[in-house]
Amino acid sequence: MPLEILLVLVIGGILAITALLHLSGRSRVRELTQQTARSEWMRHAPDDVIVDVTIAHDMRSALVRTEAGIGLLWSFGADTVARHLQDFDRINHPEGFRIRFHDFGTPNALVRLDEFERPHWQNLMDTA
Repeated sequence: MPLEILLVLVIGGILAITALLHLSGRSRVRELTQQTARSEWMRHAPDDVIVDVTIAHDMRSALVRTEAGIGLLWSFGADTVARHLQDFDRINHPEGFRIRFHDFGTPNALVRLDEFERPHWQNLMDTA
């Protein structure tokens, strides 16, 4: 098979899969509620005992207070990422906070917060 035809088939297949995923709703960003945040945290850290969950107004991130300390849960596309707030930098950002973890395998997280939420979340993160 000529390379040009193979290239068209591969690109067409990738575009078709992308369109199917998008049209079926699987590319939507995960929104967090109290219940989903608790279940997602338990999926990432099954040994933790959750004390309290604080959801951001945009429903894309949550601070989870456990008996082991405070952790951050955030949407990463259709999935979630959860990390304990032990070794991190909180950087002010016009939209909220950028959290930079000192772990090579953990991406930075942008937590979008309004002016009402920002002091409360900063206070909770300072206790971490």
